[in-house]
Amino acid sequence: MAPVSDPSSFSSLSKCATKHLNLIYHVDFDRHVLKGKVALTVEVLEDKFASLTLDSKDLKIFKVSANGQAAQFALGNKHKFKGSPLEITLPFELSRGQHVIVEIEYETSPSATALQWLTPKQTAGKKHPYLFSQCQAIHCRTMVPCQDTPSVKHTYYAQVSVPRELVALMSALRDGQEPDPSDSSRVIYRFRQPVPMPSYLIAIVVGALESREIGPRSRVWSEKEYVDEAAFEFSETETMLKTAESLAGPYVWGQYDLLVLPPSFPYGGMENPCLTFVTPTVLAGDRSLAGVIAHEIAHSWTGNLVTNRTWEHFWLNEGHTVYIERMIARCMESEQLRQFKGIGGWKELQESVKQYGANNVLTNLVPSLHEVDVDEAFSSVPYEKGFALLYHLEELMGGPEVFMGFVKSYIQLFAYGSVTTEEWKNYLFTYFKDKVDILNKVDWNGWMHTPGMPPVKPQYDTSMADACTALCQRWVKAKDEDLASFTEADVKKLNSPQLIEFVALLLQEAPLPLSHVKKMQEVYQMNSVKNAEIRFRWLRICVRAQWEEAVPLALKMATEQGRMKFTRPLFREVYNSKFSDEAVKTFKEHRGTLHPVTAMMVAKDLKIDG
Repeated sequence: MAPVSDPSSFSSLSKCATKHLNLIYHVDFDRHVLKGKVALTVEVLEDKFASLTLDSKDLKIFKVSANGQAAQFALGNKHKFKGSPLEITLPFELSRGQHVIVEIEYETSPSATALQWLTPKQTAGKKHPYLFSQCQAIHCRTMVPCQDTPSVKHTYYAQVSVPRELVALMSALRDGQEPDPSDSSRVIYRFRQPVPMPSYLIAIVVGALESREIGPRSRVWSEKEYVDEAAFEFSETETMLKTAESLAGPYVWGQYDLLVLPPSFPYGGMENPCLTFVTPTVLAGDRSLAGVIAHEIAHSWTGNLVTNRTWEHFWLNEGHTVYIERMIARCMESEQLRQFKGIGGWKELQESVKQYGANNVLTNLVPSLHEVDVDEAFSSVPYEKGFALLYHLEELMGGPEVFMGFVKSYIQLFAYGSVTTEEWKNYLFTYFKDKVDILNKVDWNGWMHTPGMPPVKPQYDTSMADACTALCQRWVKAKDEDLASFTEADVKKLNSPQLIEFVALLLQEAPLPLSHVKKMQEVYQMNSVKNAEIRFRWLRICVRAQWEEAVPLALKMATEQGRMKFTRPLFREVYNSKFSDEAVKTFKEHRGTLHPVTAMMVAKDLKIDG
C-alpha cells in the first residue's frame, strides 16, 4: 500500500491504525448532545511511538487515557471545515506491532454537523423527537474523535442509552437491549459490526421506529406512519441482493435492513452497513426507487468492502456503484433500460459540468482536495463521469459480461481494504494483459485529470429515449396554433423513467413560452404528479417560463423535503428568476428545519453567507 496522506484529515495515518472502536453513547434530547466514551484499539506502525493525532470537530474532551493510564491531550487550532486536531501524548513508548487502547470521554456539540436533531413536529408521528446522523464524508469527527479517513478500517461495538419509548439503530448488527441500570426511564441498545469499515460509515438513528420483515435478511424500519407503505415498496429487496451477489460475489454484512428517514434527510440514500438510510421522496410509487435501492445495495461491495483511500478517489466508490446498479437493472429488467439510464446519467453530468463551469477542476474525475471542503466538491461527476469511463472500457474490452468479470475480480482482490485510482488502473492493465495495446490508446489524462465533459461520449442505444426526444422536440418547435394538437395520450404511452427523461430534455432547451407550459399543465396534469424526480424538473420548467403560480409550489417542494438533489436546484432556479427575493425569504424562514449541510450549501447557492 502506498504511504497514505489524506488532505481531509489531521490524524496520524503513517504512525498508527485504528483496529476497533468501542462506543458508549447517552443520547440527550434536551440538550441536543451525545455524551460519549470511546475506546480505540490502535495498532502501532512505528518504533518509539509516544503520541498520536485524531480528528475532532466541535467536541468537548473531558479526559483521555491510554491502557488505563491518564494521558495528556490538547486540541489544536480549529480549521474552517476539518475541525481541530486532537493531540494525545502517551505516558509510555511503544514499538511497531504493539497495540494501545486509547479511551476518551467527551460530548458532542448541539451544532455537530453529523447530527440532525428533529423536534416532534418535524416527524411524521408528531409525538417524539428524532435523531439521525450522516457522517459521509468528513463529519464522523463531530460525533467520535477518530481517524476520520476512509484509508483506515475498523470493527466496532456500541451501547446506546435512549429514552425507553424510542428505538436506537446503528450501521451494525443488533446485539440485544436491556433497561439502563442508571436510569429506569431509559433503555440501552447494543450493536456489533464485525466487518472492518471506515469511520464515515458509522451511523446512528433514534426515534419512534417500527419494523416489518421484507426478506430472509432484511427488515424495513421507519415511523409507523410510513412502515407498511415502505414494506410494500421495498418488497424486491431480496431479489436485488441475490442479483448483486450473482454479479459481485457473496454479501458479507449479514443483515441488509432499510431505514426510511424523515423528509429532511439530505441524500437519496446512504449505504450505512447493515442499515441503508433512504429518503422518503422515493415512496411515491415510482421506478426511481429501484435505482436508489439498487445503488445502495451495490455499495455493499464498491464503497463499503472496497473503499476509496481518500475522497479524491471518490469516483472509485461511486462510478463502480453506478455501474453495478445499472447491471442489476440489466439483469432484472433489460439491457435497453441500462442503456436508457446511461443516457439520463450523461445528461446529469452535463448539468453538473454546466453548474461548476467546464474549466473547474472539481469536474475532474480525480480532483485535488487540498484545502477543499469535500461537501462543496459533491456532484454527479464522480458518479456519471466514473460510469461513462467504465462503460467506455466495457465497450473496448468486449462487452458487459467480460467487463463485469473484471469488476468482480477487482472487488475480491481489494476487499476489506482501500484503493487509489493508480492501483485500480494497474490492476485493470494486469487483468486485461492481452489487451494492453487497446488500453494504452485510452486518453487517461483526458478522462481523469482534465475538467469538463469526458473525451469520449459513449454511444448508447436510444430505443427507449426516442419517444421522449420526439415529444420534447414537438413542444420546442410548436407555434401557438399547434398547441391544440397535444393530448393526454402523448404521455400515457411513456413510463415513469421516460417521463423523467422528457422533462429533463426540456430543461436542456431554451425556456418554453408561458403559453406552452400552461397548455402542458392543462393536457398532462403535471402539477398532480407525485413522483419527485418528475415534479422537481417540471417545477423548474415552470419557473423558467416565469409562471408566477409555480414559484410557491417550487419553494414548497424545496422546503417540505430536504434532499439536496431537489432542494438546491429548486432554490437556485427561483433565485435566478425575477422572483429571487422569494427564494431568499423562504430560505431564511425555513433554515432552522433544514439539515446543517443542506443549509450551508443552499446559503452558498443564494449568496447569503460568506
